[in-house]
Amino acid sequence: MTKRILSTVLLWLIVGAVLWQFRTTGAVLLVSAISALTLLEFYRLLAGAGLAPFARLGAILGGLITLAPWLAQRFGLHAEHLLALAVVLFSIRILRERGADLRVEALASTLFGLLYVAFMLHYLVRILVIAPDLPARGLVLGLWFVAVAKFCDVGALLTGLAIGRHKMTPNISPKKTWEGAAGGIFTSMALGALIAWLGREVLPPNFTPLAAAALAAPIAATGILSDLVESIIKRRAALKDSGGLIPGIGGMFDLSDSLLLPAPVAYLLFTYLF
Repeated sequence: MTKRILSTVLLWLIVGAVLWQFRTTGAVLLVSAISALTLLEFYRLLAGAGLAPFARLGAILGGLITLAPWLAQRFGLHAEHLLALAVVLFSIRILRERGADLRVEALASTLFGLLYVAFMLHYLVRILVIAPDLPARGLVLGLWFVAVAKFCDVGALLTGLAIGRHKMTPNISPKKTWEGAAGGIFTSMALGALIAWLGREVLPPNFTPLAAAALAAPIAATGILSDLVESIIKRRAALKDSGGLIPGIGGMFDLSDSLLLPAPVAYLLFTYLF
């Protein structure tokens, strides 16, 4: 627990320093790097499950796909074009670099990683660049989203340890409880309201603390689902953690998993409500 707390504090200090020093550019490059590192671990899990993804090139293309909204504003390079390019490239590679018994698995697993990790995280970059004329707004919305999604984990862990009784999915993640999930969602709602109040000068006028708390609930709930999906993948690969990069937490996939499914949910809510 101590290592987990120290790692969490250190990670938030690094994120804060990057945002303070490099603003939007630093934020989008950081998310892109997280995407590439997550993909490397994700492909390792799939390889452990008996598949044969193209890990290195997949991670490089994944980083670019995640970065695409920022690239599109400057060079017109969109994520869907990179995804189409990936389909072509990996379709060519399976002809010569995989045996007949693994060609379909290699293509499917590589493209699934690009879609599930890189394309989903590209919505976080969309949030960061959502208001080109008001870059501070995108940064605060991105910070709000990450805090809401990640601190649900913290709230769920602490609540589950304190009062958790009813198992949520004992066959997937035995330690998760319904009480912990409720505590995690409540934590996200409270933190979302607080950040909305602190950032009220740059956020949209109707992004009130009450509205922020209401939006935090579905985002946090989707984050719990995202974490369960990672547990399913790790169980299939017979691994407890996706890696050992971050002491007390695990690998980069263990860090980013709860951002994947909520990212498009948050972006769509921001786009259509604000």
